[in-house]
Amino acid sequence: MARSTDNKPATDKNVSNTIKDPDEWTTGEEPMTGAQESYLRTLASEAGEEVDPNLTKAEASKRIDELQEKTGRGKTPKS
Repeated sequence: MARSTDNKPATDKNVSNTIKDPDEWTTGEEPMTGAQESYLRTLASEAGEEVDPNLTKAEASKRIDELQEKTGRGKTPKS
């Protein structure tokens, strides 16, 4: 992904600055948000798994991705 060094958003129309690896988030080490925790609990319940209440934002995002894959949620329908 193109990234400028002057902290301005990427301007390449083919590059999205809304999709970023959670390991690169500047706030990734902060505690997960309430919305993340709520969605994680929903996914974990459907998957029959537990939720670690002490996840960071980045860890929660990765866990959401894993559980979405496991449960089939969050997938874009094929046209």
